[in-house]
Amino acid sequence: MLWFAVITLFPEMFTALSDHGISGRAFRQDKTRLTLINPRDFSDDPNRRVDDRPFGGGPGMVMQAPPLARAIRHARDLAVQDGVDDPLVIYLSPQGRELTESRVVTLGQHKALILLCGRYEGIDERLLDRYVDLELSIGDYVLSGGELPAMVLMDSLIRRLPSVMGDERSAQEDSFVDGLLDCPHYTRPEEFEGMVVPEVLKSGHHAAIERWRLEQKLLRTHEKRPDLLEHAQLSPQHRQWLKERTGQRNSSD
Repeated sequence: MLWFAVITLFPEMFTALSDHGISGRAFRQDKTRLTLINPRDFSDDPNRRVDDRPFGGGPGMVMQAPPLARAIRHARDLAVQDGVDDPLVIYLSPQGRELTESRVVTLGQHKALILLCGRYEGIDERLLDRYVDLELSIGDYVLSGGELPAMVLMDSLIRRLPSVMGDERSAQEDSFVDGLLDCPHYTRPEEFEGMVVPEVLKSGHHAAIERWRLEQKLLRTHEKRPDLLEHAQLSPQHRQWLKERTGQRNSSD
């Protein structure tokens, strides 16, 4: 069972994850649990404020350390009550390390995660220094808060849980799992606006189909994300095949 606690000013946003799709199925099967914690509940302010103006001046507001610290300690206590120890505290931030498939696999080894969603101009640095284990980013751009990145991280972890997806092979054959982009996929009708399904996919020849899919993954990765090929674990034969094939294609362009 994968345990999450999310510290957020907008807990209602997470129904999109807990009530729908593959992730919703995981919650219904009790393969994952989610506790939503609003830091306003841990504020000393009569109006439940959790932000204040930054020292040194400047635009915007900064989330205060004390209510967030109390919220994180509360989440840790809840984890112990649920029988999971030592949860990893992650702050979703554009300054964090990039969320990649390999990092998702590594994080999947943890049974409990506390996800901290920032807002405004950010969070008091002292809170990050004292309480956060890891900062993660889903890309080099800025969002209004950490809720959407937190849901991206959660979805990527949940869909890898055993028996959550309808077919276990789906997660294994996704893009990036083997360092390559996924191959093209087709379904009925066999012809659409003059375009037809490749004959090999209708042949019933499983070895030929698997070979075609691998070749398509190699070609698609070369065309769309050639940077991935530098680190993909390919055999010398596959690298040679790709070199010859792409050389032929480039010479004919």
